[in-house]
Amino acid sequence: MSTEPLARAAHALRAGHLVAFPTETVFGLGADAMNPEAVARIFATKGRPADHPLIVHVSTAELLPELAAAVPAYAHALATAFWPGPLTLILERSAMVPDAVTGGQPTVGVRVPSHPIAVQLLREFESLGGRGVAAPSANRFGRVSPTTAAAVRDELGALMNPDDLILEGAPSDVGIESTIVDCTGAAPVVLRPGSITDDMIVAATGLALGERDASIRVSGSLPAHYAPTATVVLDVTPQPGDGFIALADHDTPEGVVRLAAPGSAEGFARELYAALRAADEAGLARVVVTSPPGPGIAVAIRDRLRRASHGSSER
Repeated sequence: MSTEPLARAAHALRAGHLVAFPTETVFGLGADAMNPEAVARIFATKGRPADHPLIVHVSTAELLPELAAAVPAYAHALATAFWPGPLTLILERSAMVPDAVTGGQPTVGVRVPSHPIAVQLLREFESLGGRGVAAPSANRFGRVSPTTAAAVRDELGALMNPDDLILEGAPSDVGIESTIVDCTGAAPVVLRPGSITDDMIVAATGLALGERDASIRVSGSLPAHYAPTATVVLDVTPQPGDGFIALADHDTPEGVVRLAAPGSAEGFARELYAALRAADEAGLARVVVTSPPGPGIAVAIRDRLRRASHGSSER
């Protein structure tokens, strides 16, 4: 992408407007993290509860001391190992981070994305004096996260102002949201699984994982989330008229609409949200998903599927 649209987007952020932009996980809906009025527009546009915290995106770990009051050694180790990349660190917030971003909590989530457009946007924004872009996924709260600019337009285009922007970009490479790690205690605690796995975190820090503090609120932690309009049902035999998502080695029964047949767990993560959106576009009432087995990113996929299917009596 040329620098002109990125410069325009950075100026829009500094002026208090919203900018949807690609990351390697999903597309984010960004606002100047230090502008409470702009951040409030994220919540209004998404229909997101005000006490649900946002993740602050920066271009480099060098900005951590400005956003966090304390950064333990193992958090530095995680940043060194996995940034830029799909990892969010929860840290004790600094005085400059507004309540609007943290949901009133004493902590802040920080991430350095690896998508080249996100990195360029953040650098342009920081060159104008910006210090972090708060950005949840660019969808209505609780719905399926977008992995393309077209999905953002379909979901939020009518709710954004004329001066807000949606940046184009290739579909998200990872396809599911970042791993969130609480770094406020003596050891790292995984609050949301992602493509950075437990084993990777242990290897990078040399520490055993700690126990979760249930009082810490983070993105994507509610029982029901990531859900299409269609009912999502897990690990049953699909019936004629159902949509079906499963690894490629699963056959498609007659009369079933195959929405995705990825060849690996990584492909499953990349294709999942687009497939769920395709079910709604096709007007399907039910989607059956055969959960991918095993460790690694499959753990995060099963987490998203449990939340997407929450409340289904057939789950």
